[in-house]
Amino acid sequence: MQNDDGAATASVAGGEQKVPSYSWYALSVLVIIYVLNFIDRQILSILANDIKADLGVGDDYLGFLYGTAFAVFYSLFGIPLGKLADSWKRVRLMALGLTLWSAMTALSGFAKNATTLTVARIGVGVGEATASPSAYSLIADWFPARLRATALAIYSSGLYIGGGISLWIGALVVENWNEAYPDGGPLGLAGWQAAFLAVGLPGLILAIWVLTLREPVRGAIDGLPTPEDPQPFKGFAQELLQVIPPFTFVGAALRGPAAFAINVAAALGFAGLAFLLSRLVPSQASIFDAFSDQWLFLGVGYYAVFSWAMSLRSRDLPTFKLTWGSPAFLLVILGYGMVAFMAYSASYWGAPYAERALGADKSDLGWFLGMPSALAGFAGVILGGRMADYLLERREDGRIWVVLFGLVAAPLPLYIAFTTDQLVIFYVASFFAQMFGASALGAAAASSQALVLPRMRGMATATFFLATTLIGLGIGPFMAGYVSATNGDNLSAGMISTLIALPIGLVLLLAALKLVPAAARTVKERAVAAGEVLPADAG
Repeated sequence: MQNDDGAATASVAGGEQKVPSYSWYALSVLVIIYVLNFIDRQILSILANDIKADLGVGDDYLGFLYGTAFAVFYSLFGIPLGKLADSWKRVRLMALGLTLWSAMTALSGFAKNATTLTVARIGVGVGEATASPSAYSLIADWFPARLRATALAIYSSGLYIGGGISLWIGALVVENWNEAYPDGGPLGLAGWQAAFLAVGLPGLILAIWVLTLREPVRGAIDGLPTPEDPQPFKGFAQELLQVIPPFTFVGAALRGPAAFAINVAAALGFAGLAFLLSRLVPSQASIFDAFSDQWLFLGVGYYAVFSWAMSLRSRDLPTFKLTWGSPAFLLVILGYGMVAFMAYSASYWGAPYAERALGADKSDLGWFLGMPSALAGFAGVILGGRMADYLLERREDGRIWVVLFGLVAAPLPLYIAFTTDQLVIFYVASFFAQMFGASALGAAAASSQALVLPRMRGMATATFFLATTLIGLGIGPFMAGYVSATNGDNLSAGMISTLIALPIGLVLLLAALKLVPAAARTVKERAVAAGEVLPADAG
């Protein structure tokens, strides 16, 4: 049967559940949101060379702007917002986040220096942190387990569609604006600034449509209906206290002297590491003389994540045990993080590389790199999701094999793309690198969701995205940019350096093949052993 919100409800006898048409409609809206999410995020790629020329910055700063400045705040706020997605109305949360990130994208169009652009980028990261925790949780309540990898893959296709469209839109706006206003247009805006406005403003309208979606009953489709939290913002406030410095010191002190001492020691340790890396690997942008922005931001990010994980252990042991305390869960998210390390770097630096090294026009990049990349990503993530569900029906480690394929298949075409001197070969190789890398996402996301209880899905999603952002997005694009900047703006060398992720990911995912099946079979048992009280009808 169906509940009054249009979501399918699990039958006591089991069997296949029919998915109502409303679930597919709602999923299509989520895809559109994610498309806009990645247009706003990825448009930096086609604008990178213009920003570099106008603001006088280097490739290391551009890698930092696209990766770390966004990733750290996206990750940190994803934790309390993931908690809010587990306790409040997910539809409302998405609408609010969409409004924020769209407004901050539009404000990027008024940036006159690197500092202002960095602050706007931080705002985009905070707003976008609402999207996937809410969407993953909603999808898990709209679709039965047998179709979740497929549904999550369809949702994730918005990543690649948006990324591809962003190149086309960015090129269209920049070239037409600069042609019409060669000396600067209204308000003195350059073409790259007009592009930010063009993609930011539509999101403010889309937020109204999002509010029309109906909220499904949490956990009902799995036979674990979860009542609404009477104090949804209490948990959100607690998470803020545990993850946002310097409030983290207060949160640690409330847990006791020992927790406070460990927290302070961790803060000093990460500060020392950030200082050391700032001396060894200095980057162009710097707020403080002692630290480069790259390592300052990452140091704050990793310290905050450590602080939050320790607080989660004391406040919600079952969730901690099924995420941070689960080797299987960590292997999945870190293994996919290595795929993201290469994929984010390639998707960002592809357009600047082709424009600089191969002489491609912006408009050609929109058509021959952006649109094919959207198709490649869409095909890869959908086929990968379907294959993950297909293999899961035949073997317990089926989804992990799909993630492993994405890791090992993408590096060869990526290497070809960034070493060829032929533009056509670059386009073809980029297509296959994108498609192969994309195939891993649905499988990795579904695997992470399968290793926790329904009430933990938002937090599991936030933790999953820590790996893709603080590792993949936070380090990958910067590493490529830094190597390029220190080797005479050699983006080819920068991109080849990111292939270091391949052997690391291989070790992680081979271990996941061994551990994930048993972990998926024992989710309820391990949760109960950690103190979880399951509903009486949970079985």
